Amino acid sequence: MAANVDWSAVTREATDLLREYLRLDTSNPPGNEERAVRFLAQILTDEGIPFDTVTSAPGRANLRASLGPPDGGVCLLNHTDVVPAEPDYWSVAPFAGELREGVVWGRGALDMKGMAVMELMVLLLLQRQGVRLRRGVRFLAAADEEAGSGYGVGWLAQHRPDWLEADLVINEGAFGLAPGAGQQPVFQVAPTEKIPLWVRLSVRGRPGHGSVPHDDNCADHLVAALQRLTAWRQKLRLTPIMEAHALAMVGAGFLRDSDPGAILRAAEGSPALRARLGNTVALTTIATGVKVNVIPAEAHATLDCRLLPDVRPEEFLRELRQVIADDRVGVDVLNAFEGAASPLEGEFLQAVRAVVSDLVEGARVVPELTTGFTDSRIYRVRGVSAYGFVPCLVKAEELAGIHGHNERISVENLRLGMQVLYEVVRRLCAA
Repeated sequence: MAANVDWSAVTREATDLLREYLRLDTSNPPGNEERAVRFLAQILTDEGIPFDTVTSAPGRANLRASLGPPDGGVCLLNHTDVVPAEPDYWSVAPFAGELREGVVWGRGALDMKGMAVMELMVLLLLQRQGVRLRRGVRFLAAADEEAGSGYGVGWLAQHRPDWLEADLVINEGAFGLAPGAGQQPVFQVAPTEKIPLWVRLSVRGRPGHGSVPHDDNCADHLVAALQRLTAWRQKLRLTPIMEAHALAMVGAGFLRDSDPGAILRAAEGSPALRARLGNTVALTTIATGVKVNVIPAEAHATLDCRLLPDVRPEEFLRELRQVIADDRVGVDVLNAFEGAASPLEGEFLQAVRAVVSDLVEGARVVPELTTGFTDSRIYRVRGVSAYGFVPCLVKAEELAGIHGHNERISVENLRLGMQVLYEVVRRLCAA
């Protein structure tokens, strides 16, 4: 254990860095991740840590820093873009980086500039402590994760594949859970995630005057199709990873019963659990019409579908068309992703369990299935083990800030995350 780290001083430094980082508006669209790269590059320059940058498009920059041997190694992966914020619904300005009563507020605090600062501090501490490395440590700050990675890791896979060379990736995708009454702290690790499938529905019809309704209104056809999709009940089932998850969560006091029937019944009242046990379809946009008294000629909608890792997208699309049951509704795939899984056991999981046991009394390490997509999927399909692991203990109301309002992270969680992550990386990489 690294006993000579002044964690109080490191936490103050990390808090200041995160507040400054959150003030850089890298909302995607448009991204402007170059702002983040300049910020990170200056820190690395001051610390004497070598790094490279590459631009995938104007304003869309990526950065990679390295310590230790050049081949393979552990990659600390993060993305620099954030989703847009709606300031009118926030208690604070979303890009002010405010610190209130031990909590840092701002868009990206959890997703994922907070984790990026933890990873950055791990790199800085390895350098400052003079840790001899038998395995390299990489820090990769990528653009465009929130919009599909086309200017970030996806672009790097095509144009700079050498940047993705690694033996192991640690990324976002699974948060630890703060315990309530009768519960133990839980650190979740995600070896896989659901597969995104983005779909656009399109209908054309006969335009006309709103005062003379007819049966060829494209908006009517679209609404009827969406109603059928809304009523479509996806079959719920426990995949092997969710069986392991349920068993561990019972042991930690978060679930009462690991019996499959009990888990499926519990999912009916829990959108988060239900999303981990079945495919989901979310209506995200609807567009039609030009004027209140004009029957439109076209209507469109988009669906954010998320599939369990073992589901074939083409089979799901076949079922979706059957549910729509209207040949006039066109179904076009906007984006289809690939998915794969990393091993549930191995050196990384062993290190995490050992460190968590040493640092947090009574804590459990629990496998998790990430419902959202991350850049880890691009590594997994290349055969590189990648895990979601954000070593903080957050509350449900804090998790609600991810892609929502009032996103925030406590200074206490920054400290815990850095301590756990640093020790995991040190054990994996130190000579």
